[in-house]
Amino acid sequence: MDLNYAPEDREFRATTRRWLEANVPTQDLKTLDERKAWHRKLYEAGYVGMLWPKEYGGWGTTPMRQAIVQDEMARVSAPPTINGLGIGFIGPTIIVHGTEAQKQRYLKKMLTAEEIWCQLYSEPNAGSDLASLKTRAEDQGDHFVVNGQKIWTSSGPIADWGILLARTDSKVAKHRGISCVLLNMRQPGVEVRPLKQITGSSLFSEVFMTNARAEKSDLIGNVNQGWEIAQTTLGFERGGNSLGRVTRYTTAFNQLVKATKELKRGGRPLLEDASVRARMGRIYADLEVQRYAALRVLSALQKGDAPGSASSITKLSYTEFEKRYYELALEILGPFGQLMVARRYDLLGLVRDPEEHHRRARARPAERSTRRPAEGLTPWTSRSAPTSNY
Repeated sequence: MDLNYAPEDREFRATTRRWLEANVPTQDLKTLDERKAWHRKLYEAGYVGMLWPKEYGGWGTTPMRQAIVQDEMARVSAPPTINGLGIGFIGPTIIVHGTEAQKQRYLKKMLTAEEIWCQLYSEPNAGSDLASLKTRAEDQGDHFVVNGQKIWTSSGPIADWGILLARTDSKVAKHRGISCVLLNMRQPGVEVRPLKQITGSSLFSEVFMTNARAEKSDLIGNVNQGWEIAQTTLGFERGGNSLGRVTRYTTAFNQLVKATKELKRGGRPLLEDASVRARMGRIYADLEVQRYAALRVLSALQKGDAPGSASSITKLSYTEFEKRYYELALEILGPFGQLMVARRYDLLGLVRDPEEHHRRARARPAERSTRRPAEGLTPWTSRSAPTSNY
């Protein structure tokens, strides 16, 4: 893609900046309804589903304009959209492999967050070796009866629908006996159990299916084609959704810069320390690498290419970057950083009073255990500490 801004792109950036400055929420979005309302506002403004076809509720715009929106959202620390799994890779999978009826039924409601989606792939004994999955989908004519268990399901408690991999033929090689079907999560045969993490949050869930029903009309592709379809989904997950991830990283980095200006060592801001500036500069350079890698994948997808190996390279690259970034952030925040509960989009908003940190860490554990941290965040990235390791 051409990374030079055309005059109309510069005009679009200015329009987007004005809109975000006028509409970005000034308070935390504390409830699911509030997050959905913000998501719909973004969608109605044309900032969600930008590359999706217009006939399915998208806006059919360019990768450059999507990149501009992501840049501007990071600049003002705007809350992210909800339904990231659906928009990031489940919807694109349906666009590639789904029937016209499936596209018309599901895609627009994904974009508007009217229906929230989750991914039902991993099992207790089928994570890295996903093809060893045991969940069964038995053919009953016009529907499948599903029995089994999934684990590490993001957004499980709030999901309306899930994309499910299940075994439909146990007599063939394990990769060949899997089918992909859409599953209604709001039925009696589906039980979602949140997994309590050491942070007190429940970002992931277990999902138990007992004689759950999946309609034949919701089969993606053909019976036993699930492994091929799963590669498409994972390709979009690793690569196609990477620009949104870069936006979250950029927001976090901007807040970390703010922390280094306010935290002091020897009476001087940390940012005046040459070693701190050097490490921050390295992270910024790494972040730019992630952004250009995301744009490369986005450009390929816009041309109709499959995510391919580039998405796997992107996945490896951003996981290594994320580790380096969080290690640096934790060093800068100091010991208090390990106690902090994440907000959804203001990763390092400063709290001056040390006692406030203790109060937040200890107060109302029952309530804190029900909070769902933002996707991709760690529990210490919310508020800056009054001291630093530097």
